[in-house]
Amino acid sequence: MLELTPEQRLKELGLVLPPAPKPMGVYKPCLIDGTHLYLSGHGPVLEDKSLMKGRIGKDIDQEQGKLAARQVGLTMLATIRSNIGSLDNIKRVIKVLGMVNSTLEFENHPYVINGCSELFAAIWGEENGIGVRSAVGFGSLPGNIPVEIEALFELV
Repeated sequence: MLELTPEQRLKELGLVLPPAPKPMGVYKPCLIDGTHLYLSGHGPVLEDKSLMKGRIGKDIDQEQGKLAARQVGLTMLATIRSNIGSLDNIKRVIKVLGMVNSTLEFENHPYVINGCSELFAAIWGEENGIGVRSAVGFGSLPGNIPVEIEALFELV
């Protein structure tokens, strides 16, 4: 039995990507250096181009935060597709840095970022979709988004 490609997995899962976001400052959303694709920090963009908002532990709970991290992952997939044409051009996830907008009392940052990591594992498989990772808390994030994530990928 042939293994599904990342693009086929995305379709099989019935996932819809939001529009790839435009930079909100002086930076590139992604950069290719040799066989590596670096993605700048992304927020949770919805299909209507709006951003999910709220601080975890105050405005939203950790389950909503995990869904926000998943939405960030979908947003990142949209950026990959718009810049290199296909998710099939990614060999593997190398590193994910997840930043969580949370109250001082909130301590479950890794759980929240699992929303993105689980998505990447579903798209590229456990061997190639799970890389090294950090999940940290912040007192605020731009526009009061609940999660910002940046990542490094290896190209095919």
